[in-house]
Amino acid sequence: MKKMLLATTAAALVATSALAGGHAKEVKLGILIGFTGPIESLTGPMAAGAELAMSEVTESGKLLDAAKVTPIRADTGCIDNGLSTSNGERLIAEGVNGLIGGDCSGVTGAILQNVAIPNGMVMISPSATSPGLSTVEDNDLFFRTAPSDAREGQVMAEILQERGVKSIALTYTNNDYGKGLADAIESNFKAVGGEVTIVAAHEDGKADYSAEMGALASAGGDLLVVAGYLDQGGLGIINAALDTGAFETFGLPGGMIGDSLPANVGDALNGSYGQIAGSGGEGIEKLTAMAGDAFDATSPYTPESYDAAALFMLAMQAANSTDPADYGSKILEVANAPGEKIYPGELGKALDILRDGGDVDYVGASAVELIGPGESAGTYRMIEVKDGKNETIGFK
Repeated sequence: MKKMLLATTAAALVATSALAGGHAKEVKLGILIGFTGPIESLTGPMAAGAELAMSEVTESGKLLDAAKVTPIRADTGCIDNGLSTSNGERLIAEGVNGLIGGDCSGVTGAILQNVAIPNGMVMISPSATSPGLSTVEDNDLFFRTAPSDAREGQVMAEILQERGVKSIALTYTNNDYGKGLADAIESNFKAVGGEVTIVAAHEDGKADYSAEMGALASAGGDLLVVAGYLDQGGLGIINAALDTGAFETFGLPGGMIGDSLPANVGDALNGSYGQIAGSGGEGIEKLTAMAGDAFDATSPYTPESYDAAALFMLAMQAANSTDPADYGSKILEVANAPGEKIYPGELGKALDILRDGGDVDYVGASAVELIGPGESAGTYRMIEVKDGKNETIGFK
């Protein structure tokens, strides 16, 4: 045990000394997201998006002393605080210079409190959306390229109102993400005159959701809003609703948007609709062209993952340092005006501008604009399931 402790201490000292020097021939970025668990169908493209930004910068040879940027993947399980924390500590021991993640809101908070803050490590999450993360004491170490669910609640209420929905039943996954999103949807829908017949939690990982469905069906509503996870309880709730005929149409917030849901449910999901963080325009078009057939650049939170990685590297260049204590304060500067607008594929150009003392306004793939405590202002892609596939029908 003593030898293990000495080895761990030595690894931490090596990591600290590497950061203290500021410059490095190798920059390591951890990708700490749920490669297993209830959103695992989304995280492959998310990681690929982040790694594309890293390879773009490495190939440019323009980051600091022509540094190579190396990704290190680690799993959160999305909802496993113990796994997330231990893997975060492992990444610190391996000498990462920044953490892309977490992914789901609960584990993100755990990583922040137990790993990032004690080690002075900067985190940028591409997908953690709980409103509670906006006010957490983070020592200015936490940022996110995804918007808060406080904003998504407003957007969903607007969409429901525009579609003539008068009443909804609402179920949510029983964790920080689900509760925060459900509260936002409920309060905003009521504010525009809608009725919420029931708000009920559900647990992930169950084989049978008939009991939950009994309560939801008794309450009724024009449609059922499922604030859950597409590969877990949310899928189970929808299947139970369809099996019993309790509901035919579903409102789908961000955690329910992904190709696997319509693929698993089938045509019965046609006509259901919702929203997820995302934007149209030049940024996503450029990222899609760059990704080609390698991965789906429009997959949920994939543009935000590319952008999270890009912000790390641009901030390091602006600070002329890989030390989080130096570059953390530069993230808001490179993300926002003033400066030359930067899109995917233009990271080398941005690094040149920053090296020469100029300013950049990183727009990226998801129309990055960081507000308040360093989170996305929030543009949403409106989705409707048609012919068994998610189709983008507009933006808000």
